[in-house]
Amino acid sequence: MSAFPEKQLNSSIPKLGILTGGGNIPQTLIDHCVKSNQDFFVIAFENQCSLELGEGVPHLWARLGEAGRVIKTLKAENVTDLVLIGKIRRPSLAELKPDLKTAEFFAKEGMNAMGDDGLLKALKRFLEKEGFKIHGIQSVLPEILTPEGVISSAKPSKHHEKDIERGCALLDALGDQDVGQSVVVQDGHVLGIEGAEGTDGLIRRCAELQRKGKGAVLVKLCKRSQDRDLDLPTIGPQTIEELGTAGFAGLAIHAGASIVDDPDRVKTLAKAQKIFVKGIHPTDYM
Repeated sequence: MSAFPEKQLNSSIPKLGILTGGGNIPQTLIDHCVKSNQDFFVIAFENQCSLELGEGVPHLWARLGEAGRVIKTLKAENVTDLVLIGKIRRPSLAELKPDLKTAEFFAKEGMNAMGDDGLLKALKRFLEKEGFKIHGIQSVLPEILTPEGVISSAKPSKHHEKDIERGCALLDALGDQDVGQSVVVQDGHVLGIEGAEGTDGLIRRCAELQRKGKGAVLVKLCKRSQDRDLDLPTIGPQTIEELGTAGFAGLAIHAGASIVDDPDRVKTLAKAQKIFVKGIHPTDYM
């Protein structure tokens, strides 16, 4: 069930296409569409989306490499407006099994589609050329964005605020590079920068690099080069569980430019683990 109040979605969208990866956020949007009487159609990507889509939810299961089938289906459903939401694990070429339309995409984009940012921006251009308009989930469901301030029972100490400041400065310096959204800092020392392993992998990698004393802090921000219609930073219950297992003190995430998946569960887990979660504006730390 959606944790957000019922509200009519963008009235200018006659029918919304929802392209879904993993996580619970796609279900939040689907629930909201149902309650708001917003017409919609779901494209659920195989081996990515974990939702259980019943007969009451109009949908198509498709491989990431079936661009031709997906586009044909969306057009047949009279969908012109799309939201791409949920975590997508980058598939191997063997998993992708590209059809002709997908092969055309990679032939045109080449190396521009190799990095995460490059791939998403190339995908947006491709879909727009096919006649679709891409919306960020925040434009149809603004309540989903991370609020400013502490959203957990625990609060960051002055010591941890210094680590947040250090993390913001580093991520700002890396802002134009196509690298990860997160950094781990402890006592002013940078323990790690997010790479291909993702945020959870970064937390696990840095767990054993911590020194004794105050736990490390994860800082996760939206990059300057990031297309906010496609890829907002996201944390959820699994993130909190990883932080607790690693012995971290807490995390700071970009207020107004990120998403907290299942916020009620995040608060409950953070309280149990005595972990702080704070929505921040990076400019306040620079």
